[in-house]
Formats: sequence, C-alpha cells, structure tokens
Amino acid sequence: MKDLVFIEGLKARAVIGVYDWEKQIQQDLVFDLEMAHDNRVPAATDDLSKTLDYEAISNFILAFCEKRQFELIETLAERLVEELIAAFTLSAVTLVLRKPGAIAAAASVGVKIYRQA
Repeated sequence: MKDLVFIEGLKARAVIGVYDWEKQIQQDLVFDLEMAHDNRVPAATDDLSKTLDYEAISNFILAFCEKRQFELIETLAERLVEELIAAFTLSAVTLVLRKPGAIAAAASVGVKIYRQA
C-alpha cells in the first residue's frame, strides 16, 4: 500500500529523561508520523468515519505523553506505536520523535522507527 496519512510537527510535553533533574520537569517533544491507510474508500464515499482521524490520533499522542513518564525516547516511541497500532487498527507506522534542546549544539536529536501490525 502506498497511501499515507501523516502528522508533522506535533508538539507535546512530557516527563522524559535519565537524569534526576529531567524527572522533575516536562520537556518538549516533536512527533512526525506516517500511517499506512487505503485512502480510496474515504475518497469514494466522502465519509469521515472511513478515514484515519488525525485529530483523534493527535489527541491520543498528547494524552499518552501527559500520562506517562519514560527515561528513554526509544521506550516512549515503541510504547506509543504499539498503542497507536492497537487503538486505531493501523497496519504500518513510521514515527520520528525529536527531543529539541537535548544537545545544545544540535537543533534536535531523536529516533525514527517503522513498525507493522
């Protein structure tokens, strides 16, 4: 399948990090997602219920970050994708997770993962 639904630059705040001081604050995270989805059905029917609801997915990610705490962005990325696949019946997801400000000399650092259901 070649169709994708994407979300770019979704900003969330989360308690994330290995250092004691990081566990006491919220830090900025930025998410980019690409989700495989056959867009022919929603296009043919013009029916919102046949689409991937990117607002619902965005709200899910924001709530996920608000409710959970991780040391590693790798762990956050894996757990989030597992839950997204289950909650939204996704067949494949590419997630780029950035932690801007983690390295002073870099615009951002992060991980990129691809997972299939």
